[in-house]
Amino acid sequence: MSHSGLPLGSTIGIIGGGQLGRMSAVAAARLGYHVHILSAEPNPPAQDTARQVTIGAYDDEAVLRRFAESVDVITFEFENISAQGLDLLASLCPVHPAGAVLAISQDRILEKSFLGENEIPVAPWVSVAGPAQLADAAETLGFPFLLKTTRFGYDGKGQFRIQDAATLQALTRDLPYPLIAEGFVDFDRELSVMVARNARGDIQNFAVTENQHRDGILDVSLAPARVPVALACEAVSLARDIACRIGLVGIMGVEMFVAADGSLLVNEIAPRPHNSGHWTMDACLIDQFEMHIRAVANLPLPDPCRHSDAVMKNLIGPEGMALCENTLAGSGLALHLYGKSDCRPGRKMGHINALFPLGALPGPYGIDARFEPLRATADIVEVASSERVEIVE
Repeated sequence: MSHSGLPLGSTIGIIGGGQLGRMSAVAAARLGYHVHILSAEPNPPAQDTARQVTIGAYDDEAVLRRFAESVDVITFEFENISAQGLDLLASLCPVHPAGAVLAISQDRILEKSFLGENEIPVAPWVSVAGPAQLADAAETLGFPFLLKTTRFGYDGKGQFRIQDAATLQALTRDLPYPLIAEGFVDFDRELSVMVARNARGDIQNFAVTENQHRDGILDVSLAPARVPVALACEAVSLARDIACRIGLVGIMGVEMFVAADGSLLVNEIAPRPHNSGHWTMDACLIDQFEMHIRAVANLPLPDPCRHSDAVMKNLIGPEGMALCENTLAGSGLALHLYGKSDCRPGRKMGHINALFPLGALPGPYGIDARFEPLRATADIVEVASSERVEIVE
């Protein structure tokens, strides 16, 4: 077999050894590629599925040079990487997505600025360089508003809800500047779109997904989202537009809010596989990880062909792992564990996918026998029957 993309048998380097790297390595192997993982942490989950693993700091020049010399193309599985390190890697080996894309997604001020410059709708925001700007932010945005660290925030970390002036005064001394202040959005629900693009400009997206969080961490994803067709198409159009404007090569998650008035506001972008795309592993012929590898390797990007509706449930900490035994004994539930030995509260340990025929998600969440293992701990908003969304390209 031949194709014009990355030759079979080539090695893809993945920076980061977590679950996204683990599942990306499986997808790469299916396509005939080897994977070399660079991880800053010992015994990463991806070591079980990769051909080679290097443990070293992401800003160690010697480590990065050796890594680049051993691979044919480089990608990453999370954003908290040294931009300088990526620049060095890019001088030695192709890196997808490019370091410029990562730099935008790493910094909330750069991200909001990029979206605004490209006329992508976002919530009102201002940058906060220090205490002097806090009062200005409160006056501009009004209460309540959110303060977020500009870098290294995920799963609700680095975020502060400022309810009133007293809350702001109590936090002033301990805030890790610089920050970004965002106006509070009275949103109806959160959506996300996984969009992939290769170097040829081919582009594909998965169905619009609805996300429900608990304690700032994604709890459940529903695919497709319970929104009208027109709104789903608008979400897809926004995601594709961002992918093209930013010059994406790889896959990217675009998170959005549906405001109370029905409008869409883009919250953030993640240029990598994303937790809200895990449902694709069982509901699509080609999942998000294979689509990412295809894009990085400049292979064709066919229609991912979603064959089922899906509900994804994250397994978080000991409470989530307690579901595993019953899930394994049940039927119709696909269990995906990440190989993490330290089961801490709040840590993503795996996920469960449940499939339904197209347009046939159940009524109240949990009425289907397959969800009995989840009933006791899920405690989720009901999945009401509603208009099903098929995305028209």
